[in-house]
Amino acid sequence: MIESVNNELIKKYAKLQQKKYRDREGLFIVEGEHLVEEAKKADIVVTIFSLEEKTGCIRVSEKVMQKLSMLPSVPTVLAICRKREEKPIVGDVLALDGIQDPGNLGTIIRSSVAFGIDTIVLSEDTCDEYNWKVLRAAEGMNFHINIIRQDLKRFIQSNSQEYHIYSTDVVKGTSLNEVLVVHPFILVMGNEGNGVKPEIADCAKDLINISMKDNCESLNVAVATSIILYDFFASKK
Repeated sequence: MIESVNNELIKKYAKLQQKKYRDREGLFIVEGEHLVEEAKKADIVVTIFSLEEKTGCIRVSEKVMQKLSMLPSVPTVLAICRKREEKPIVGDVLALDGIQDPGNLGTIIRSSVAFGIDTIVLSEDTCDEYNWKVLRAAEGMNFHINIIRQDLKRFIQSNSQEYHIYSTDVVKGTSLNEVLVVHPFILVMGNEGNGVKPEIADCAKDLINISMKDNCESLNVAVATSIILYDFFASKK
């Protein structure tokens, strides 16, 4: 049992709370029974720490678990995991341009798995997909989808012949219920406050929006993404 927060292994893994160490080590932390189980299914678990005596786990004190955890209340189990390798894209793609809120990104990842997206492409200025808030909001679904990070404009331009490009535009876009959905597609969703960057939206073949009552200017990006992905997914059936 590890009882000291000054244990070298604990100090090393506690640094994974910071993005620069996650990037350097290629590791990240997942917390709680559900996320640890999802990580085990994905075969990315390196080490498991537990408050209880369990086979295959390193038992630690509550103070040590608190040192490793980012949650408001200390979890009973926590795992150190390997970052997943990026894979080639083979199906429908969601591209995210400058998403900043971890909760939004996590929710979008979860909806993407639910509605048949093969790959999520994150712009270089989108928040870290291994942030603990993203992991919690995604409910482990980030372990079951291909997520890559690239220069978004370059990625879209290089795939424009094979993929139909859609981008959202609340002013110029065609209403979602009038859009013909072509598969495979790349759907571009933009930053919470500014939307899709003009130079990226210009790469799209179709601009779309979601019709709503006049007294509501816009939807949360995670909600809007979920609605559009559901509509696109339903069109394939």
